[in-house]
Amino acid sequence: MPAAPRIHLLPELLISQIAAGEVVERPASVLKELLENALDAGSSAIRIELEEGGVKLIRVSDDGCGIARDELALALTRHATSKIASLDDLERVATLGFRGEALASVAAVAHLTLTSRSSSERDAGGHAWRLAGEIGAALEPAALAAGTVVEMRDLYYNTPARRKFLKSDNTEFAHCAEIVRRTALAHPAVAFTLTHNGRQSFRLTGGEARERVGAILGDDFLAESRSVDVAGASLRVAGHCALPAYSRARADAQYCYVNGRFVRDKLLAHAVREAYQDLLHGSRYPAYCLFIEVDPSTVDVNVHPQKTEVRFRDPRSVHQLVYHAVQRVLASPLADGGGTRALAPPSTPNASSTATSDSSAARANPVLGASAGVFGTRFGSAFGSPFKPLPERAASLPFAGRSAGSSGQRPTFSTPPVAAEPPLADDYAAFARPPADATNGDGAPELAATPLLGYALGQLHGVYILAQNSQGLVVVDLHAAHERILYEKLKQALDGQKLATQALLIPAVIHLEPLDLAAADENAETLRELGFDLAVVGPRQLAVRSLPTLLVGADPAPLVRTLLGELRTHGVTQLMTTRRNEFLAELACHGAVRARRQLAPAEMNALLRQMEATERAGHCNHGRPTWMQLTLADLDRQFLRGR
Repeated sequence: MPAAPRIHLLPELLISQIAAGEVVERPASVLKELLENALDAGSSAIRIELEEGGVKLIRVSDDGCGIARDELALALTRHATSKIASLDDLERVATLGFRGEALASVAAVAHLTLTSRSSSERDAGGHAWRLAGEIGAALEPAALAAGTVVEMRDLYYNTPARRKFLKSDNTEFAHCAEIVRRTALAHPAVAFTLTHNGRQSFRLTGGEARERVGAILGDDFLAESRSVDVAGASLRVAGHCALPAYSRARADAQYCYVNGRFVRDKLLAHAVREAYQDLLHGSRYPAYCLFIEVDPSTVDVNVHPQKTEVRFRDPRSVHQLVYHAVQRVLASPLADGGGTRALAPPSTPNASSTATSDSSAARANPVLGASAGVFGTRFGSAFGSPFKPLPERAASLPFAGRSAGSSGQRPTFSTPPVAAEPPLADDYAAFARPPADATNGDGAPELAATPLLGYALGQLHGVYILAQNSQGLVVVDLHAAHERILYEKLKQALDGQKLATQALLIPAVIHLEPLDLAAADENAETLRELGFDLAVVGPRQLAVRSLPTLLVGADPAPLVRTLLGELRTHGVTQLMTTRRNEFLAELACHGAVRARRQLAPAEMNALLRQMEATERAGHCNHGRPTWMQLTLADLDRQFLRGR
């Protein structure tokens, strides 16, 4: 029997290299640690220089407070730091770095040089000092105006087995550039410059948070997003959430920060995803940039070697605040400014695209607590509404009190006869024309007083409603808009147990499979709660006697097949709980007015007014936009007016 191996202490170098494996995964890992140190030093400008994707060289220069001469050697020692001194400090970490192992880990697997001129040396007229990371290296005088320069060369030069797992230079550089972008998003007041192989990749000047978001995520993200700024008793959520039309095929535009630290937290991701559940379906991912501010004592940031995960003391409160903050700003009715869209035609890509937000409604929500501002001015009003109102040009609007052509007659729009289908509203006669106080005396709309979506002019191929408001032309997707209205009404009715039903004058008979008939018979009570009165009248026949009043104009066959299919696949429990909203969305899709249906002006105006009062009416149940605004400026560009 072989002798048992003896227990012994590992060599110090091997200990450092093992520890480095937790911190240094690739060049981007090194860069992240160095950037965090630079920010903790109070830097206002940081310069990053890379060569060969960061494998050959990473040099980070900052203008922070620097490191004192007699502390340079100590800075390269494991678990040496100026950021914490006691267990109490560890429980209230307010800095990005705090373990004191970054520089020591990097020095264990690369050639590291540290140059610094501390603020005290600068005040005393002293010069900077340089220290190489090799054992026995001595301090040397150096030239440096202020701050610190950390230079890392030849990553994994002494551990070739790990170096072979690195990717190409372009791939490693892409990871490094992403680290810089993530860091820069959370620190808009700090200037960042990134160069690779001697060529400048990008330069970000210090400024406002909104400017930084636009510089990194693009102006299109800003134009297609709404600002969020909500606070509770000890929490605050600020940032931007993109509208569903800006959704992505991958989760590559999701930035979430806790006290300025980029994190990948399942709790926060789930809260945001839940807030989008009525707007995004399928495999699309929302885009957002959110900053969560919490009391440092209520969050543990020391649960992951790379500090990308956190643990909250009260996760439910955090989840609820994030969910309600995002959900409310996305759900704002159009009449309250939610979902306003001003889109240029496809042939004018330079035209601006704008949207408005309703963060004030979220801040006023008693569920969420007090108003924003409890965490100082890191974000302040920088995340206020980024969108300017469109200019008022009522005097130059077409048909606004002007005669058309030499005949002096006002143009008219002919509307084909309305199909024999139920109306879009219970009583829509009042919408046949604008109210008397909203006209200029001859029946034309007084455009300065028009509602958000204006008044209908006519239909285009039975698919789109064309309306005129104070800003220009509004185009509404008829089916998508009605689908959203029905969906929200179905949810409200089911929540309030006020799902009214209407008996059909002549029951509709549907031919179904035996399993569908069995599902209808077994779940008759649940079906009646949902407003469906079904009866088996033959071996493969089902009679539909009544439907929910909201869906009475729809074809009963697809509605019932969808309902029974959901029952067979998911069962009653899931249908009424986890699958409820998806199921109601499908019913709304079947029940919405079909394209090609010709509507009377009263019906079109009724639909516009309902859209303005409906939550999330800017997008249909599948995340597609329901309407767009073409301003007079957009139209003038198309027709080269003023040139």
